[in-house]
Amino acid sequence: MIKETAYLVAIEIGGTKLQAVLGLADGTIVESRRGRVNPEEGAAGILEWCRTNCAALIEKATASGKTVQAIGIGFGGPVESGTGQVLVSHQIEGWQGVPLKHRFEEWFKVPAIVANDANAAGWAEYCCGAGQGTRNFVYMNIGSGIGGALVVEGQLYDGQGRGACEIGHTWVPDWTSGDVGAVDKLEHLCSGWAIERRIRSAAPPPPGTPLYERCDGDPARLSCALLAEAAREGDALALKEIRQVAASVAISLGNVVTLFHPERIALGGGVALMGDVLINPINEALTMRMFAPFKDSVQLVPCKLEEDVVLVGALLLAGAQP
Repeated sequence: MIKETAYLVAIEIGGTKLQAVLGLADGTIVESRRGRVNPEEGAAGILEWCRTNCAALIEKATASGKTVQAIGIGFGGPVESGTGQVLVSHQIEGWQGVPLKHRFEEWFKVPAIVANDANAAGWAEYCCGAGQGTRNFVYMNIGSGIGGALVVEGQLYDGQGRGACEIGHTWVPDWTSGDVGAVDKLEHLCSGWAIERRIRSAAPPPPGTPLYERCDGDPARLSCALLAEAAREGDALALKEIRQVAASVAISLGNVVTLFHPERIALGGGVALMGDVLINPINEALTMRMFAPFKDSVQLVPCKLEEDVVLVGALLLAGAQP
């Protein structure tokens, strides 16, 4: 086990953001760097950003008289836990089959661990955030994609070593389709990218409404954050969109609750930053979608660690290595 006072590096590779931090095995962040994903550069561009910024953080540690003893990486897609190989990215080209663990260990000559970003985040929330005090816990993030993590009896559950609790890839009714009985993956309907594509391609909101004022009559300027602001002011179109998203999320979470009966579900990710305007309708719909005897024993709460959640989890996982 790595000492809590030893320095570690944690990397977050998401669909839109990149983060690298110097930190400790207990999840404490000492120094951080942030970047943005350029989809046109694909995996190669992201790897170069990671290599450059990881090297800079290691140099910073060395200059302070310390060494970096391990690297934790939270990756935005399914990974093979044992080998640290990326299986696929559903958002950025060029990741399939990339031996991410091997690359970092070759570059920096220290042990590396690679985890799906939702698993890293879920473990962070369980250990240091909204999951504290539970034994069975579910984390769900709604951001550029939708992911999930499951903790069973205090242990992060990883299925057969390729992840589990992939909530975004569960199927729900597709309310956007005119076909009777149409279904789609939750991520295709309720991720941040999906919501923004839908509201930007819709007809302009009626003049004088909060949604119209937020985008100056141009739907192309709308975002999830502006949608939430308009909903708080009672905008009918914004409230309808959020209710539809909440209903679909609740179907998926209702099935998760019925199957695993966690004590608590923590909701994170950029879309979840909408706050109560999204969480409250999810909660209302969830009570109708879970197994009835479980209704009074499951809490849905916002995450506590916010933007740092994947990084804290990556530090904890790196620090737990032998």
